[in-house]
Amino acid sequence: MDKISELREEFEQKLEQTADLVSLDKIRVDFLGKKGRITALLKGMKSLSNEEKKTFGAEVNKLKAAAAKRIEERIEELRQAEIELEIASMPQFDITAPANLERGSYHPITLVQRQCENIFKSMGFTVEDYPEVVTDYECFEAVNIPKHHPARDMQDTYYLTNGQLLKSQTSAAQNAILRKYGKNLKENGVPIKAIFPGRCFRNEATDASHENTFFQMEGMMVDRDISISNLIFFMKTMLSEVFRRDVKVRLRPGFFPFVEPGFELDINCLICGGEGCASCKHSGWLELCPCGMIHPNVLREGGIDPDEYTGFAFGLGLTRLAMMKYKVKDIRDLNSGSLKANVFINELDFRLCRPFGS
Repeated sequence: MDKISELREEFEQKLEQTADLVSLDKIRVDFLGKKGRITALLKGMKSLSNEEKKTFGAEVNKLKAAAAKRIEERIEELRQAEIELEIASMPQFDITAPANLERGSYHPITLVQRQCENIFKSMGFTVEDYPEVVTDYECFEAVNIPKHHPARDMQDTYYLTNGQLLKSQTSAAQNAILRKYGKNLKENGVPIKAIFPGRCFRNEATDASHENTFFQMEGMMVDRDISISNLIFFMKTMLSEVFRRDVKVRLRPGFFPFVEPGFELDINCLICGGEGCASCKHSGWLELCPCGMIHPNVLREGGIDPDEYTGFAFGLGLTRLAMMKYKVKDIRDLNSGSLKANVFINELDFRLCRPFGS
């Protein structure tokens, strides 16, 4: 009994000296673990009579239960102390400061990108990231644009002194995505469904609808029996959710080396209503989304057998989508910091940043 009393006093003394949860856990193991000091008391019962064993065992169990309870209480005390310390270290707020200050807003492209991400995630797409500085192979050769291919003249690319380049298209991530998810497709039959938004760069003359720095959102889906009808479905779903109303679009043939057949998805200009303005080059239409069926060479380069699988890819112009949604007439305003392009978040914009369907 003297041993029990001494151990109880020592336990309480160490418990009060404990200042953090890590040290407290060490005490728990030392006294209550399988090889703990309280448990070890029971090993000395062999020399006791049956009556003494009964009395001694009961006292040890009482000590064990009391120690466990005290540890729980001490855990709560330490946690409360941590909270109070955190509160005390927080900066003091001036309650007399004005509360109704004007807030800033998210950039229009950020709003559109988040909305599109939520829409595609609701349809089973993953959102991937990819560097802005890429290799020639990633940006061109992997997507069926070999060296000296005439299609390279379509994009005046920024090359760096180390031989790399600023990606001129989000298609630069296609090969990496195919290789990342190709094994799961082939072994488990899980379709490749991914979008990868990013900033692109092209050394070209700027005007109301062209910039040298702009944002795109590449998307692709690969599985068995994927067709153009799948592409059209996803594009229509996306546009109807972005604009929350019927939008007139047209699909016309277009040449892009990484798709075959290729298309240009144009949107009826929402700034002029299709009558013609500087934003749409007075045509009434704005090129929004180059797309098509992924070229067999691109699939093959990504480790996918084009005889077994097909897929579609698209390069949605987020910058132009923001122009149409927020009636920004000149694309250059979006990178200028001009207040003409400033869009204050309202209740609708907050709702559009939430997951699709919520």
